[in-house]
Amino acid sequence: MHRAQRGPRRHAEGLLSMTVRRLAAVLVTAAVAAGALTGCGSKSWEKDCTTSKDGVIECTPEQRPQAREVTGELLDGGTYDVATDRGKVVVVNFWGSWCNPCRAEADDLEQTYQATKAQNVTFIGVNSRDDRDSAKAFEKGRVTYPSIYDPNGNVALKFDVTQVSTPATLILDRQGRIAAAIRKSTTIAQLKPVVERIAAEGTG
Repeated sequence: MHRAQRGPRRHAEGLLSMTVRRLAAVLVTAAVAAGALTGCGSKSWEKDCTTSKDGVIECTPEQRPQAREVTGELLDGGTYDVATDRGKVVVVNFWGSWCNPCRAEADDLEQTYQATKAQNVTFIGVNSRDDRDSAKAFEKGRVTYPSIYDPNGNVALKFDVTQVSTPATLILDRQGRIAAAIRKSTTIAQLKPVVERIAAEGTG
């Protein structure tokens, strides 16, 4: 009687052990994949750069990674390709109409744009996790530069910065490299001097 019961019991224990091993393998694989995604771009590009007390990350020219080719549909129609702005300093701001800090920084972004565009500086917004009507209503009367409509966050991945938050601002130098980053809302007092320093570098 006892021997007859051992067979099914051992079989059940074997299946349980196999299931546990498979589950462990799946979890390890998922952890490795997650680590790879986090490490791909995330903060590795900025590890040798300087971070100020107020959170502005600035990289010297030899530390700057090249931004990938970035294209997207504009919020108001048409398309944008960052390659067409090569030779300019490009300020990229990630925002959403649902984001209160984005509302707070909008005037500062526009003022910085107006103050620096004569230095061959341009701005592009990236609107994410939003619907088009809400985003257009948010931008109306706030800023005069265009925005890419990026509801799924694909543009952030193209910049190879997987931990872009909202709001966040990246500054590309005239060679299309990521020269500076601000991972929170910004002000004209914080942003304008950084943009002006990068613009003053010339074409390199």
